Amino acid sequence: MNKTQTVLLINTHLTYPTFSEGLLNASFHQKAKDFFENANFKVLETKVEEAYNIDEEVEKHLQADIIILQTPINWFGAPWIYKKYVDEVFSSAGTSKKFLEDDGRSRKDLTRQYGTGGYLQGKKFMVSATWNAPKESFEDPNQILFQGRSTADFFIPITSNYRFCGVDIVADYNCFDIYKGGDIVRDLENYPSHLKKVFGI
Repeated sequence: MNKTQTVLLINTHLTYPTFSEGLLNASFHQKAKDFFENANFKVLETKVEEAYNIDEEVEKHLQADIIILQTPINWFGAPWIYKKYVDEVFSSAGTSKKFLEDDGRSRKDLTRQYGTGGYLQGKKFMVSATWNAPKESFEDPNQILFQGRSTADFFIPITSNYRFCGVDIVADYNCFDIYKGGDIVRDLENYPSHLKKVFGI
């Protein structure tokens, strides 16, 4: 009998009254929750803004087969509360050696690379993000800001934390141009199809 799979959904929206209330990121979070519940997953949730217990977050990561970060992009990164969350949770799990054993290198085996000491192999991590930026600003060397970089390139400071611990990174999902012409309804409707594809559900 196959064991029930578990997904951890992390919503790191940070409220700015009258400017960013969090409804869109909450909608993507709920869409993912509905998808995984319908697929008979156990769903764990963390809403970073509403506080969290560091030890509990470590255990949630250990239980989860899939981890999804739902985030707005504020000034070219996730809200500062997510960096605080990562610093606290990953540092605790590093100290306890629950996520990894040092950085993977060894004086006894010089072939081992930096970033190969993780214990979380077999888990998968994905970023789902909402942007003011249009899709056209990525993967085009003629675009002044990102200079041909992809969203995957942009997310390296986030995804590297998980890769460092042995987690596989799957293709991100993005809702672009939310203030000036994006199609939010379509992006919400297409989100379950993306989840089904990248996680093979």
